[in-house]
Amino acid sequence: MAVRQRSPRHALNEWRRRRAWALHQEGWTGVAIAQALDVTPGAVSQWLKKAREGGAAALAVRIPPGSAPRLSAEQRAALPALLAYGAEAFGFLGEVWTTKRVAAVIRREFGVRYHAAHVSRLLRACGWSAQKPGFRATQRDEEAIRAWTEQRWPALKAKLKASSVRWSG
Repeated sequence: MAVRQRSPRHALNEWRRRRAWALHQEGWTGVAIAQALDVTPGAVSQWLKKAREGGAAALAVRIPPGSAPRLSAEQRAALPALLAYGAEAFGFLGEVWTTKRVAAVIRREFGVRYHAAHVSRLLRACGWSAQKPGFRATQRDEEAIRAWTEQRWPALKAKLKASSVRWSG
């Protein structure tokens, strides 16, 4: 899974903590630091305590990693190959993969339960994307559509443009 990235908000907050520590080293009071950085005195007090106990490195951003993935890296890598066999190979009617079907395959093959909504995240991480079938009428006449688009539509557009008179009243 992807490593969580540091946001601009994280960078700003880390800068504030480090700046508070630098100002404290210069002899500023906690209240003055809080006013200068537009934060509460309690926040400054916590930051300074952290820095005293762990040094300036203790003020760095620590992004929680989140919970451990239920599927191992090998299982996630094997998932696209399993799905390549097609939905019917796993007993489903029709060759359409839905998140519920993929969740069922993951449970059957790996013994791991996933909610269907989370399966879409897994599939995106594997490089798959949501697909919607395109529906076209069976009686569709491509030649008639092309002729209408090339001949009739320009005439209708010109007529519409000519009749677009503004009324004031």
